[in-house]
This record gives sequence, C-alpha cells and structure tokens, in this order.
Amino acid sequence: MTSASAADPKRWWALAVIAVAQLMVILDGTIVNIALPSAQRALGMPDADRQWVITAYTLAFGGLLLLGGRIADLVGRKRAFVIGLAGFAVASALGGAAAGPGTLFAARALQGAFAAVLAPSALSLLTTTFTDPRERAKAFGVYGALAGGGSGAGLLVGGLLTEYLDWRWCLYVNVPVALAALIGAQVFLRDRSGRPGGHLDVPGVLLGSGGLVALVYGFSEAGPRGWTSPWVAAPLMAGVLLLAAFVWWQHRAAGPLLPLRIFRDRSRAGAFATMGLATIGMFGVFLFLTYYFQAVLGYPPVRTGLAFMPVSVGIVIGATQIAARLLPRTAPHTLMASGMVLAAAGMVLLSRLTVHAQYVPHVLPGLLLVGLGMGLTFMPVYATATVGVPTQDTGAASAALTTVQQIGASLGTVLLNTIATIAAGRHSRAHGPADSGTALAEAMVHGFSVAYWCSAGVLLLAALVAALTVRRGKPSQAGSKPSA
Repeated sequence: MTSASAADPKRWWALAVIAVAQLMVILDGTIVNIALPSAQRALGMPDADRQWVITAYTLAFGGLLLLGGRIADLVGRKRAFVIGLAGFAVASALGGAAAGPGTLFAARALQGAFAAVLAPSALSLLTTTFTDPRERAKAFGVYGALAGGGSGAGLLVGGLLTEYLDWRWCLYVNVPVALAALIGAQVFLRDRSGRPGGHLDVPGVLLGSGGLVALVYGFSEAGPRGWTSPWVAAPLMAGVLLLAAFVWWQHRAAGPLLPLRIFRDRSRAGAFATMGLATIGMFGVFLFLTYYFQAVLGYPPVRTGLAFMPVSVGIVIGATQIAARLLPRTAPHTLMASGMVLAAAGMVLLSRLTVHAQYVPHVLPGLLLVGLGMGLTFMPVYATATVGVPTQDTGAASAALTTVQQIGASLGTVLLNTIATIAAGRHSRAHGPADSGTALAEAMVHGFSVAYWCSAGVLLLAALVAALTVRRGKPSQAGSKPSA
C-alpha cells in the first residue's frame, strides 16, 4: 500500500520549508547572545536589565507553547504555521529597529509568542506529512539535527553579523528568511482544516501558561539573584502549584489544552523524559564554553562561534547519517541510550580542560562526542514521541515535547551555572585569594569541570531512562490500549 506521504510529490519541499522555519526559531534562542554587548551599548541598557533580551524570548516561548500547540489543532496546522511565520517576521523587524531597551524587550517577547505558535505547528506538520517509516526517519533526522545543532549555529551567525554588519541584523535577518518560508508554505504545505466546533480550554490556558511562565522566570532569575531570593522562590512555588492545578483540570476538562492520554504510552512518556534530561545535561555546555573560549582562551566573537561548530556538525551527522539510517531497523531505545552514553563521555573529556588547554587536542574530541550523542538521541526522541498520536492531538503533543525541551534548557542552564559558581568559589577559598587573572581563570575552569561531571551524570540517567522505558515497537495511539 502506498503511504500517505508518498502520494504527495511535494513532501520533500515541504520538509525544506518546515526546516527553515524551525531553524529560525532555534537560532533566535542564541543568535543575540554575542550581539548583546553591542546592543547594550547602542541602546544605553543598564546591566541589571540586559538579561531581558534573552529572558523575554524564553518566557514567552516556553510559557505559551501549550497554547500554540492547541491553536494549531483548532485552526489547522498550516494556518497556524503561516500566522507564526508572519508574526515572527514583524516582531523581528520591530526589534531590529528598536530605539530603546523597552522596544527591544517587547519585540523579543513577541518573537517568543509567535515562535510558540510556529514550533508546534512545524513539528506536527512534519508528523502528518511523513508516514512511511523510512521517509519519516529521514525527515526526523533533518528536524533533529536542526533542533539540536541550531543553538551552536546561532552563536556563529550572531558573531558574524555583529562583527561584520551590526547587532540589529541579528534580528533583521529573520525577515527575508520568514518571507521565503511564507511563500514556500503557500506552495508546498498541505494540511486539513482545523476542527470545526472546537473550543479553547481557557482555564487550562491560564493555569498551564501561567505555571510555565512562572517556572521559566524563576529559573532565569536564580542565576543573578540566588536560589534563596523571594524573586526566585515565589515564582518557582507558584509555577509548581499552577501546574499541579493544571494537571487536575486536564482530567476534568471536556476539551483539554493538553490531553493527558498522550502520556499513557510508556514509550512516549519515556521519550519525553529522555528529552528533558538530555537538555538539562546539554545546555550548560554552551554557557560554560562561551566563557571558556572568550575569558580563558581569549577568542574573539567569530572565533568563538566557529569553535562551537563541531557540536552542530556532530549533531547533523548523528541525526541524519547514523540515526536516520538505523532507526527503521534498530530499536529507538538503543539509539537514545547509546547517544546519551556518547554525550556523557564527551562531557567527561571536557571536564579535563585546563587554562592551558589547546582547542584541537583537548576541546574538539569532547565537542564531537557531545554532538554525535545528541544527534543519535534527538532524532529517535522526536520520532517516538510523535508517532501514533491521533491527528487531533498532534499539535498538543508537539507543543508538549518542545515545552519539555525548553524547560529542560532553562533548568539545566541555571542548575549547572549554580554548581559551577559554587565550585569556583570553593576552589578560590581553598587556594587563597584570587589576586591574579590566572588564579581567577583556574577557579572558573575548576567550576566548569565540576559542572561537566554533573552533566555527565544527568546524561547517563537519561540513557538509563531510555533503556528502561522506551520499547522496541512504536508507541500506541494515545488513549488506546498500548501495544505489546
């Protein structure tokens, strides 16, 4: 029997459109990082407020993902995709033209809000477009490579645009990319209309989005304020309470924002858990190595961005050339667990870095292992978490997976940064006052080393979770009896 995806001759062009849009969303999570000092000087931004250039995006993106996924289910995935693209382009133009910090913060929040509509619709379009197992593996290999490698590419693109053009182009660059994707969406994307008569779960929106916003905000403030600050403890507590109420309400709601039947299958739940642990263990790498390259090794912005590229290359190879080829005939838990073990080995290598390390013999092997491991993991996670979900729930399932990834990244960055800071302080006290630049660098690198060991432990836990929970067969239809 010919698969549904095989009947559509434009499906690979549709993949290209979806990939471009997804890459744009992922890039914008990191593309402004290297441009931030230039933007701060140009707009007269106080040091205390500069983090909002990053936080405004992550708050809106992470907090509104569940709403964005349900919108895709209700109005149709293609329509939601187009709305997300158009809104993202407008918000990017507004941010690039910002005359003051407030306008830039508002534009970044708008980018995050429209990204929360765009990302789930992109993943659910991919899920419904490719149904043949072999083609599905290839498509998700591309998607997994972009999802995992886009952050590293964002650092490089941000460095190039900032150094050779202007920081504003880190935002303006999205406009022509989004317009090209909009044209491609009209020509190549196919999707049925939304659910007639469907309604939005307003209490679920308020509880779920409110809880996620509170959690992301609490995690983002923990770094500069400390865990004992009321500005951290209160949002985290509120987030936990709101999400507990959200789960309770989803059991009662007639048309829930996030149908909990999605998580009844053990393999799908295991894929979600693996994704969360993987992102917790991975995202500290970008933060620590950015400081290591620039503050310890003295790299300029563009060289810093280039130094991250082996991670992206490793993810692309692991996802498209290894996992995509093996998944049709290999159990997904084997790929996930193997990938996490490889990534953990890379973290162990990075933990051995010193202030006198050289890039090729000391840094590069660890980056390649981390990249390959993440590529091997992300691709089967995306495929396993979304296969078998009923059509009316694909937007919600896609949003939930992206939410897990976003929350894991926020939590991992804060936790690992806290661990590194504490370890660096203890090293300084144990070795006397850090009066010289070398002593400060040694304390910093020691803190990073401790954090890398913690990352390795989290990634090994992810390997164990994948091995024990994800079964050989594909997940069952959500809400139906799980397959044997």
